[in-house]
Amino acid sequence: MTYLLDTHVLLWTIGRSTELSVPAREIIENSRNRVLVSTVSLWEASLKYGLGKLKLDPLVPDELPDHCRRLGFEILPLESGDASSYHVLPRVDAHRDPFDRMLVHQCIRGDLILVSRDGRMNRYRAHGLRHVW
Repeated sequence: MTYLLDTHVLLWTIGRSTELSVPAREIIENSRNRVLVSTVSLWEASLKYGLGKLKLDPLVPDELPDHCRRLGFEILPLESGDASSYHVLPRVDAHRDPFDRMLVHQCIRGDLILVSRDGRMNRYRAHGLRHVW
């Protein structure tokens, strides 16, 4: 199976792994799974870090790609098709977070399963999102 980690799930692999659900931890630790991290999550983390809204001790955002690779995660690029077709993703319950919405869009387009604690993501199931927590 191929999974895409939501940004908070990636961040919890740095030092707050107790926040991960048992299924999320099993997905991450199962070497048969393909685990992806979107460049969108790297951008979100860097933006929030730069604004002082996120601490990453002991890392800084520049080190996140290497952190991902050390854990066996692959980096999912934001493809031009993802960006140009973003407008087709329905607005569900006025969900406006562009980072979340792009992760959802990447999952639907790429037939990926989103790993996220955010229950709002379930609202996209009717539009093709597969979501686990």
